[in-house]
Amino acid sequence: MEYLKKISILTIVLICSLTSINAQQLKGIVHELNSSERLQDVIVKNLRTNNEVTSNRDGEFLIDGALNDLLTFSQTGYQTDTVFVYEHGIQRVYLVRDNNNIVIDEVLVTRLTDSRLAAEIATARNEGKVVEASQNRGGLRVSPSRLFGRKSKQARGNLNVLITEQQNRKVDRLFSEKLIRSIIPISAEELPLFRDRYRPELKFIETASAEDMRIYVLDSYSKFKKL
Repeated sequence: MEYLKKISILTIVLICSLTSINAQQLKGIVHELNSSERLQDVIVKNLRTNNEVTSNRDGEFLIDGALNDLLTFSQTGYQTDTVFVYEHGIQRVYLVRDNNNIVIDEVLVTRLTDSRLAAEIATARNEGKVVEASQNRGGLRVSPSRLFGRKSKQARGNLNVLITEQQNRKVDRLFSEKLIRSIIPISAEELPLFRDRYRPELKFIETASAEDMRIYVLDSYSKFKKL
């Protein structure tokens, strides 16, 4: 009887140990290759379990897995990559921008730093050019491939999104929360909606005086309260 009891206890311990081994979690950080900037909202998928998670604002992720698993990493604007997990510890993954298929959306744009945003604008302008210098006859000529090509059209569409984001950032630095709350008694919950709905044009805010801004905020708040 005592012998059978010892066998049962040993079996339970062995099962718990095997369960612990299989129920591992893999940790890692996703970076951009060129800048080493940490990337948020990268989709991380374990191909063995089909489990998916996304990286947090610091580029970190935590997913169920084990040694010898294959993880894929994908995000709009970057080449999908696959990593083979061959050792324990933090996995560092570096994604490469997909320069052959530039896809820009508002969510991606808002995560770009100011310097990277300016670089993306320069790239989109170059990719979207439809007029180029003639190599043989001199002067300028319209390039049909740039005018009608998918990549060039996409770049011109991206350029509009990028420039809008850049202008909004310039406005938001002047049309700030501190400025608004110094003029009107608005709550913290209403403030983001007010700023988004009544964001002034860049041309106006770049030339407006302090009194112009005060009048604009008061007038906008009056409209906001009526809503």
